[in-house]
Amino acid sequence: MLQNQFSQASFDIVVQKYCRYFDVDSAEQFSLSQWYQVLAEGSLALAYAIPAQKKADTRHVNYLSMEFLIGRLTGNNLMNLGYYQQAKAYLANYGVEIVDVLEQERDPALGNGGLGRLAACFLDSMASLGQPATGYGLHYQYGLFKQAFENGVQKESADFWGRNDYPWQSHNPAKTQLVGFGGKIQPIKDDKYEWQPALTIQGKAYDLPVVGYQNNVVQPLRLWQADNDQTFSFEKFNDGKFLLADKEIVNAAALTQVLYPNDNHKAGQKLRLMQQYFHCACSVADILARHLAQGHRLQDFAKYQVIQLNDTHPTLAIPELMRVLLDDYDLSWDQAWEICSNTFAYTNHTLLPEALEQWDQRLFKQLLPRHFQIVDKINRLFQQKVRSEFGKNPQIWEKLAILFDYRVRMANLCVVTCFKVNGVAQIHSDLLVTDLFPEYHKIFPTKFCNVTNGITPRRWIRQANPKLSDLLDRTLQTDWTKNLEQLQGVEKYVEDYGFRTEYRQIKQHNKAILSAEIKQTLGLSVNEDAIFDVQIKRFHEYKRQHLNLLNIIATYQQLKDNPNMPFTPRLFVFSGKAAPGYYLAKNIIHAINNVAQVINHDKHMKDKLQVAFLPDYRVSLAEKIIPAADVSEQISMAGKEASGTGNMKLALNGALTLGTLDGANVEIAQMVGAENIFLFGHTVESVRELLTQGYDPKAYYQQNPVLKSAVDFLTKGAVCQGNKAMFKLMIDSLIERDPFLVLADFDSYMVAQQRIGQAYLDREAWLHSCILNTARLGMFSSDRSIRDYQQRIWLK
Repeated sequence: MLQNQFSQASFDIVVQKYCRYFDVDSAEQFSLSQWYQVLAEGSLALAYAIPAQKKADTRHVNYLSMEFLIGRLTGNNLMNLGYYQQAKAYLANYGVEIVDVLEQERDPALGNGGLGRLAACFLDSMASLGQPATGYGLHYQYGLFKQAFENGVQKESADFWGRNDYPWQSHNPAKTQLVGFGGKIQPIKDDKYEWQPALTIQGKAYDLPVVGYQNNVVQPLRLWQADNDQTFSFEKFNDGKFLLADKEIVNAAALTQVLYPNDNHKAGQKLRLMQQYFHCACSVADILARHLAQGHRLQDFAKYQVIQLNDTHPTLAIPELMRVLLDDYDLSWDQAWEICSNTFAYTNHTLLPEALEQWDQRLFKQLLPRHFQIVDKINRLFQQKVRSEFGKNPQIWEKLAILFDYRVRMANLCVVTCFKVNGVAQIHSDLLVTDLFPEYHKIFPTKFCNVTNGITPRRWIRQANPKLSDLLDRTLQTDWTKNLEQLQGVEKYVEDYGFRTEYRQIKQHNKAILSAEIKQTLGLSVNEDAIFDVQIKRFHEYKRQHLNLLNIIATYQQLKDNPNMPFTPRLFVFSGKAAPGYYLAKNIIHAINNVAQVINHDKHMKDKLQVAFLPDYRVSLAEKIIPAADVSEQISMAGKEASGTGNMKLALNGALTLGTLDGANVEIAQMVGAENIFLFGHTVESVRELLTQGYDPKAYYQQNPVLKSAVDFLTKGAVCQGNKAMFKLMIDSLIERDPFLVLADFDSYMVAQQRIGQAYLDREAWLHSCILNTARLGMFSSDRSIRDYQQRIWLK
């Protein structure tokens, strides 16, 4: 039971405060945005009324991630506190609907895609399970960017999400850290050096509460914001150098302005490396300070602390902890290495070589001279181990070296140092061992393990799909959000008329909500009886949104040639962003938007075929799309998607997966059964075989008239506005290289889409499959993921 109680009196105090603040006579005069401020502040007080957790003997998890895509917090935290209904009733006394108030909240722009959303789900689960934990990230001012479309082209603008006045955050000045860059190093003795940085900046701590689900646990997500360590220069100002007076302050603040600064130029690479080190240095200092303040010995650091690296972005925490232990605490190399190699664990999220971060050695050494020295020694010591295992084999060393060809390889540093390395789906973890790190596995046979990703049911069912949650509550008569595998109990109702009827009505209700969003955003009226086919994710070639596009074009051409052909109406929904410097992905977005314009303005396609690309993908938009989806597009080339979590969210909400045997799709197929999923395309094995034989995409293009016509459509008429070269970047990539086998999988994909159309005609059988997806996929809870982390990695 919760110890604190919902207090109407405390909310009344907040209301009176804002009456004075907004200079109004009564709360009846509040706007919805003003009511949001009242609701957020009152809810925050409830969260911080929960007593602090007692010091635990178990290891404290320090979760380092460059992204936390937390979404709107007010409704989620009220639900986890157990006071959503009370807050709803309180607002109703003033004639205000809580759902309208919650719509006023802007998503905090602290993440981009699946990596950041996974981190947010994991923090929710750690708090809900009572696992002592702190999340560490950056307090971005603008996030990635706000996306809009101009003539179909992605345009990026600053995402003013309201960092400076976000009601759920609190500045924690006692946690301020100092972080250095550049400068020189002076030897002291043995492995001890003094680093004299050329630039020092402040890291200011901002905390957001992570509220456990109705268990009296609140844990911090600590975000670091950069500021200058120097005050404003009145001397420069008084000398007339107005523009120089605060130059350093402006430069320091830029470090945490934007998520993942564009690194396709040297200035962007430098800023990104500085950003990553700033994050790691602040976090390591904070972890050490907390550990010592709790009365633990430094030598017991690994006994009480684990640092989980979410991908390679926080890898610099490794040499930073080594530096502090060596130089500040005067430990020997062996003592420091013993602590580090038992503290750090690494989650790998990709098999793509280009996504495994590397840094130019000269830049690294310039910015972090002491850290380069430490990494160099780790590399030399590891080389001795490699030679003892493989001899002087230059090909092996080229793969395993941390420093090679004037590059610092962050994934290699993680694997060499960390006591555990995990993949995020079984097929991904298997490929880590067989394809990406086989030599490492031979050296460290017990280091690798699997923890399949999961999603928090609090956010992605209970909050995003309240009507389905209510149905599940009444059907199961238990709080399934604490143990999602209890959804198995739904399976016995799969043929129950009342349950089926209500489940179907809920899906239709959610489709109406999404239809209204599409109408409001795009001005497009959609057919709510069509199949809602959804692909929502970051834009990247390997995710193959252009495969989906080619099928849409081919379908459109078939309907134009045969207007009376049997066809199940489709609405294709896209949402997602492309990195500003990823021009091919932006070209794909442009093509989808232009094709959508042609199809949606063709009067013969009305209520048959429609395409909706919703801009500025974010958590709150996903919460509207996911419950409405009939089909979940998970169509990456086999072997390239580490796991995915969108596939889990969509399937649990009753969408049927259309996908390859990639990532978590493999486990979804195993659990729901082959008859309740639509699989297509090459497998990992057949991809390998095709590439070994010599893949020629041009032959597929020339020999398949349907495919050729679909590709050629992009160079004709209104879709390219008379500019035949408009989509040359994408077309050339497909025909000349096609690195992710889009053309090779096109036929299989189209056949799968036709199967979907046929299957949807039998609405009762379709409904049966949807219910089974909800019932059988409870293992994809992030609570289960965290229990796996505890058992396999953290609880040493």
